[in-house]
Amino acid sequence: MTDEQLTTAFKALGDPTRLAIFQCLRDCCPTAAIEEDGGIRPTVGPTVGEVCCKITGAEKITSTVSAHLKELRLAGLITMEKRGKFVVCALNPSTVAALAAFLGEKPHGCC
Repeated sequence: MTDEQLTTAFKALGDPTRLAIFQCLRDCCPTAAIEEDGGIRPTVGPTVGEVCCKITGAEKITSTVSAHLKELRLAGLITMEKRGKFVVCALNPSTVAALAAFLGEKPHGCC
């Protein structure tokens, strides 16, 4: 990751609500969706509505949570995929791996 991408990601995670959303997505188990014909298919992650419910306790999506999800998406930390009438959220594995690698690096010239 470039220094600019790192700065953007860490800035996004610096907000308590965005950090809570990130942690929620990190801790979520894959869910399943039931289609109109009764078929069951796995989903990549929780829907925007499910994230909103976990973070705010509200039963509907708030503009505040939507704005935080947008910031996380623009920072490359999450993906959002439209599936029918739902939007499914998930962590972006390549960005999370890059952040983990950065945090695990030993500083140059340090013990």
